[in-house]
Amino acid sequence: MRLWGRAAVLRRMLCLWLLLLGFTLVILVLSDVFSRDGLHSLQRHVPARRPFQRFWPPDMEVIVDSRDPALELGFDLAPLKSLQEDQLLFVPSSQGSKSPQQKRGNYKVLLPGANKDATAPAPPAHGDGQGMDKDVELKSGFNEGFSGSLHRRLPEARSPACFGEQYSETLPSASVIICFHDEAWSALLPTVHSVLETAPGQYLQEVLLVDDQSQHGHLKGVLSQYMAHLDKVRLIRSSKRLGVTGCRTLGAARAAGEVLVFMDSHYECHKGWLEPLLERVAQDRTRVVSPIIDVIDRQTFQYNATQWPVRGVFDWRLDFYWESNPQLHDQDPDMDDKPAESPALGGEVLAIDRRFFQSVGAYDPGMLLWGAEQIELSIRVWSCGGSLEVVPCSRVAHVNHHKPPYTFPDQEQLQRNKIRVADTWMDAYRKIFYRRDTLAHFIRQSESPNVADRLQLKRSLGCKNFHWYLTTVYPQLYIPQDRPGLSGELYNVGTGSCADYSREQGLQGGPMIVAPCSGTGSQHCDLNFEGEVRWGPMGALCLDAKLERVILSPCPIQRPTTSRIQWKFIKLSGQLVHQQSQLCVEAVKEGGLPQSRGKEVNTHMNTGGLFLRPCAHHNRQQWHFEQLVTPKGA
Repeated sequence: MRLWGRAAVLRRMLCLWLLLLGFTLVILVLSDVFSRDGLHSLQRHVPARRPFQRFWPPDMEVIVDSRDPALELGFDLAPLKSLQEDQLLFVPSSQGSKSPQQKRGNYKVLLPGANKDATAPAPPAHGDGQGMDKDVELKSGFNEGFSGSLHRRLPEARSPACFGEQYSETLPSASVIICFHDEAWSALLPTVHSVLETAPGQYLQEVLLVDDQSQHGHLKGVLSQYMAHLDKVRLIRSSKRLGVTGCRTLGAARAAGEVLVFMDSHYECHKGWLEPLLERVAQDRTRVVSPIIDVIDRQTFQYNATQWPVRGVFDWRLDFYWESNPQLHDQDPDMDDKPAESPALGGEVLAIDRRFFQSVGAYDPGMLLWGAEQIELSIRVWSCGGSLEVVPCSRVAHVNHHKPPYTFPDQEQLQRNKIRVADTWMDAYRKIFYRRDTLAHFIRQSESPNVADRLQLKRSLGCKNFHWYLTTVYPQLYIPQDRPGLSGELYNVGTGSCADYSREQGLQGGPMIVAPCSGTGSQHCDLNFEGEVRWGPMGALCLDAKLERVILSPCPIQRPTTSRIQWKFIKLSGQLVHQQSQLCVEAVKEGGLPQSRGKEVNTHMNTGGLFLRPCAHHNRQQWHFEQLVTPKGA
């Protein structure tokens, strides 16, 4: 009896185990079905999986300790020592696989001087079947989708002279390094495909994607899966936020190519863009080069070709600009295919020899997130034995980004980067910067940045001083005199406001206005020995007069040859006198009624601004130059 009872218990237990096993098998089958359904919408832009391939194969993951000797840049510079606690995820690509079928899209083209678009309308928002399913967008935290085909061909904008160029058959290999942080697929994927499809295979060593701790879901496993099917693409992930300088330095440490090509994550390339850059670097390994940067509107896809010649410059607030100078082309019509030296490069896309990059100090590891690093590198390259060029036969297009790739928790981070540039490279000229950026001045007073390592690098490389840079490389940058009592914010006693200028009017000039005093240094002006009142952080605009209206106009390259832009300041009365007319500058707030001396003023009676009036003892004609700060060494 007992034996029979035990057998019954065993049978019940066996049935229970069989039931659990069957239930588990059912769950596994259903899970596989649901997984395939959930990924069905991704099949439109992720290449088909191989049989029995898991969504993210374990063998794709290699944890790399940042103390790995492979990350050291050599030359005892060790710019990656701040990354010693990082753990990096390194994802190699699957060799031999093919990219998705290509399909070309269209652009609207706007060439310089053209009045009408040159091609058909822009591609649809989800052309080529590459759009992401809405549910996937929401789950991944990404709601932007593709804005067109992954395989677009940019309109030809190069000079015909470029097509006759012959390049060496032994050009150096290139590693294209693309850093990104929470970048949209609509920008990142076209950038990668554009590089792969326009760079000749014999010169393109690899494309290194460096993920600077992105948080968006679409940049996690789905991106790894996609990139694994692209030849020559490698993906490196940082578990620590590095910023653009640290991210690029990390990519450079992992690069195998002879030339490093740094590229932002929202660019597309013209055919033939890489060879001219490699040619110039191969001829001189201390040469750093940039293509011409064209612009694609993110919404309309209108293509705007940048007019050559163009160069990179910066002002005394250490803000960077691309400056077009068509007059140079008029002087030399044969320069269409000739590279031109540039005081600075923007850093969006640039090529530099890997060994020279290492020997000259890579990027400054003390730079935070992003901002001013391109100016620091530009000054350092020129001062320490290299040179910078823009190469007109190489063009890439910038897809207008709705936001910068890196955002600042506060404005002070950008100022700290600029402070490092000023204290390392500008010598005594840094006081000009601090007068025009008072926030940086006050941060500098409360914090003392540690730039000892960069100063030691400067000495060890035998770099030239900033005076040499200004007189040899960038003589076009006006050097302010900043005389006490004759420079600073131009404050008006009668209105309690300062002379100002609308930045939207650009470097071509326009009417002066009165506005609340900013106290930031952005309204700084300088009355020099030549009688010019130079305005703004670059000092390229001068106080001028058009009939009775006080305006800004481009300053003459040579010393003033006309009294129209010459002024005299009478300290006793506070009057600013126009030398040619002997009239005084009077401030009128918006809605004010200046005493009219002619029809010209009537058109501005309610707009406010600065006007020329007969000199009188009136507080609206009483001015003070107020220097906001007194930097050390001033």
